[in-house]
Amino acid sequence: MQKWEVVEGNLASPRGFRGAAVAARIKKKHGELDLALLVSDAPAATAAGVFTTNLVAAAPVLVSRQNLAESRGRCRALLVNAGNANACTGRQGLHAARESTRAVAKLLNLTPAQVLVASTGVIGVPLNLSLVTSQLPELVARLSIENASAVARAIMTTDTFPKSCVLRSEAGGKPVYLAGIAKGSGMIHPRMATMLSFLTTDALVGPRTLQNLLRAAVDVSFNCITVDGDTSTNDTVLAWASGVAGAGVRPGNASWAWFLEGLTELCRNLARMIARDGEGATKLILVEVEGARKPSDAERVARAIANSPLVKTAVAGSDPNWGRILCAAGYSGAVFDPNKVDIRVNNLLLCRDGVDAGFDEAAARKELDRKEVVLRLDLHQGSATAHIWTCDLTHGYITINASYRT
Repeated sequence: MQKWEVVEGNLASPRGFRGAAVAARIKKKHGELDLALLVSDAPAATAAGVFTTNLVAAAPVLVSRQNLAESRGRCRALLVNAGNANACTGRQGLHAARESTRAVAKLLNLTPAQVLVASTGVIGVPLNLSLVTSQLPELVARLSIENASAVARAIMTTDTFPKSCVLRSEAGGKPVYLAGIAKGSGMIHPRMATMLSFLTTDALVGPRTLQNLLRAAVDVSFNCITVDGDTSTNDTVLAWASGVAGAGVRPGNASWAWFLEGLTELCRNLARMIARDGEGATKLILVEVEGARKPSDAERVARAIANSPLVKTAVAGSDPNWGRILCAAGYSGAVFDPNKVDIRVNNLLLCRDGVDAGFDEAAARKELDRKEVVLRLDLHQGSATAHIWTCDLTHGYITINASYRT
């Protein structure tokens, strides 16, 4: 089995998939792509999903959870819209989500339980079902490998660029592909158990195995990013395996580790793109914590720092205010000795043993001027580590979110 490598392609590069997108006038700006369909032509295709942990879950989340369970992971289609989250819309929202699955199923000769749905956009506004159903025949007619490229653009809201990645490897002399797209720019703090990601592969993976692999990959990727600390009502990561490549993935042998490596790399690449594209962001920040007593302490410290508005604004202004970093670590709930903490920006030491390390101010500002910044903390308490990706906080975030609904 070969290492995974990044290649050109789209969500249908793994064999057995087709996709398409149209402008259904769901977004306020008419003419923008906002409705997409992804289909697996493989009858034995499997699916898995990880969803938001927010108690206020959107209608498409509820319906997709139900359909995955009812079909026992044998779903073959996804309908996704942008511009309307179909969240906090009561019975009307559930009706719209369910009718969408029925309409797609009828056109594709599937059962409604084989169709998953996802939405992103404004919360609390009813989704106009007719805008969706009227475009379904056109969507089905456009389904192709080439048109699958448009799906990544159709799910964008405040994103500034489409997020996609394709990986290739070989198993038993056969090429195997993994592909994924994602959207997300604000309301990003998944803790998944508004961010969307859809993944495809032509490997042969059973539904339970795919679910376990997906959850493991999500835990070290999408669950390790934050833009603003808000967990969306619509967070969804869905994965499909067509099996067309014939390369089987089974627990307990080398195929499991090989596939998990690729799936994790794919998810991490997409997660970094989301953090980099945070609303109003100018810098990607990686918070690395080492030397914690236990993993939960390391994670608490990393999340507190990554979510701190004071830390994020300091990075935005290239201000080496390491005291804000230590302050966030202190209120994280983790147990450590403040007098043993070292803090670095990239490789430049700012704080040693909890006090100023006597660094050069100009050098520190130069480090923080980079488009990618690493904030490193060594607690010197043990061997546990954690990492979280985030972004800086600028005036742009306020500009975007002050009028998002209107």
